[in-house]
Amino acid sequence: MATKREALNDKETDIPTMLWDGDCAFCRDWILRWQKITGGRVTYRPYQEALADFPQVGEEECRNAVQLVLPDGRVLSGAHAVLESLAIGGRHRWMLRCYVRSRGFRHLTEAMYRFVARNRNWLPRP
Repeated sequence: MATKREALNDKETDIPTMLWDGDCAFCRDWILRWQKITGGRVTYRPYQEALADFPQVGEEECRNAVQLVLPDGRVLSGAHAVLESLAIGGRHRWMLRCYVRSRGFRHLTEAMYRFVARNRNWLPRP
């Protein structure tokens, strides 16, 4: 979920940054897909190289799920981070609206995200 704004070590930008597991081939394939969808509206960085720039994000959170650091310093995680980034890219905005408005949809998407994250080593790559 979102945290309060904190300093970004003078790296604050107008573009959100998605932190992802750079050691995961499954994750890399999805990040390449999302980059095409979002264009230059979201920056993607492996958390292993970027954590020093985002003190409000912990390594454990990054190991468990992607983290989207918004320009105001808030951090979104998991399915929320994915849906927000896709909406920023101009795609699938309806899914983010459903996520925000429907508790059932939110729980379902987060459960699906957790399932994929736990099983990413044996799931087929996109």
